[in-house]
Amino acid sequence: MMVTNALGVFVFITALIVAEGSWGSGKTGNSYSFDLSKKDDLTKLYNSKVYKAERMTRPLDGQSRERGILSHSGVRVTLADGTKWLVHKGDGYGISSQTVVVDARHMSNTWTIRETKNFGGSKTVSDFVKAGGTNYSLLFNNCHNAAGRMMDD
Repeated sequence: MMVTNALGVFVFITALIVAEGSWGSGKTGNSYSFDLSKKDDLTKLYNSKVYKAERMTRPLDGQSRERGILSHSGVRVTLADGTKWLVHKGDGYGISSQTVVVDARHMSNTWTIRETKNFGGSKTVSDFVKAGGTNYSLLFNNCHNAAGRMMDD
């Protein structure tokens, strides 16, 4: 069990570092900003409780509008401190996992909320990453499949 958790944390950390690099730490407004270059902060984020989750979609890169399944999906999670993070999956998004977590402040204004659920702290960010899965397949394990699994109770 401990090996599995350590592997999960390693996969998560690798995905975060590849996807986002690092940001400054400290207070930003009235919410804490994780320094994702520090393992302790990554572990805290990974173990943070999710209070609200929003399944969202946006047009594919280079497109001006969504065309059904020809779109991109992800889940924006809100933590106890009010910070928001996008958990999403894509081909080539990470090194050891194709499901990554990015600060929601980096989201464009083209994202649309499709479903909202109140998890009340019953899930963690790691649960969403695990539900997204490590491998990507356009037909059988894509961003839409991952976002659907993340929103399951």
